[in-house]
Amino acid sequence: MLDMAKLKTIAGGQAAVRHGAAAAAVTAATRTLALESEGLAAVAAALENGLAEPFARAVETLARARGRVIVSGIGKSGHVGQKIAATFASTGTPAFFVHPSEASHGDLGMIMRDDVILALSWSGETVELKNIITYSRRFSVPMISITSRADSALGEQSDVVLELPRAKEACPHGLAPTTSTTMQLAMGDCLAIALLEAKGFTAHDFKVFHPGGSLGASLKYVADVMHKGERLPLVRESERMGDALVIMTQKSFGCLGILDGKGKLVGVVTDGDLRRHMGADLLAARVTDIMTRKPKTAAPGMLAAEALELLNDSRITALFVVDKGKPVGILHVHDLLRAGVV
Repeated sequence: MLDMAKLKTIAGGQAAVRHGAAAAAVTAATRTLALESEGLAAVAAALENGLAEPFARAVETLARARGRVIVSGIGKSGHVGQKIAATFASTGTPAFFVHPSEASHGDLGMIMRDDVILALSWSGETVELKNIITYSRRFSVPMISITSRADSALGEQSDVVLELPRAKEACPHGLAPTTSTTMQLAMGDCLAIALLEAKGFTAHDFKVFHPGGSLGASLKYVADVMHKGERLPLVRESERMGDALVIMTQKSFGCLGILDGKGKLVGVVTDGDLRRHMGADLLAARVTDIMTRKPKTAAPGMLAAEALELLNDSRITALFVVDKGKPVGILHVHDLLRAGVV
């Protein structure tokens, strides 16, 4: 027969082991985050001191380039470099990643004189980068390096050196690149954002490079989502509420736009306005007696995400879209949600 007491003891021991393993895992995670945070703090401190001047020169060099940004690195630095290249490309700076080993076997032909090279190597002594360095010097292609050693082979051959401060790796053995790659990645983001702002790159420009997914949806324009033409619930300011309510009900937006003699929007009647003026005389009243003047409106060129924020902040469900004072569309919060705007 099974000894129940013994089984309970075994089960309790297993539970204790699992609890201990979970606690150890969480400890490792928090230690990792703490060490990587220290690395980022060190980069921020460096940018306020000696790193500020070379960083500004790097941004100027990248902004002045007539060609592309060629990002290169190997190992973990290479993976970080691929992400940096992608971030540049998506924020208005043409860029792509060239693997240093492939560069030695023909891909150097991808690099042109008008380009700028951004090379990543924590030690600055990466052998695989030798041919890219030589090519850069031979053809006078500006080179920026992200490294922890300005006195390294890479640093000494670079036009601009972004020397990152030394920091303790999160790996307990100090071997796996962790804190160092986080710092490299952050520096790449710093360059990309500084370039974005220097070039005046806007959310409208951003949409060109991000047409898909939820991000693409949030970068749609109001004109892409709005209803227009016969769908608009509109009446003249001389209209009586009895007739106006028929149109308001037919269009099903929960609101009604009021136009003056020039076709400009002068007010709206909402469900809230109807409740506030509910009474025996409502149907005989003129729409101007009921309407809310100076209503919230959107422009056709407003981003859909901005329109959603305006709807939420104003606690309303629909907006008229106005161009030069005249309504050209209407936008309902459900349209934005269906389009994937969040």
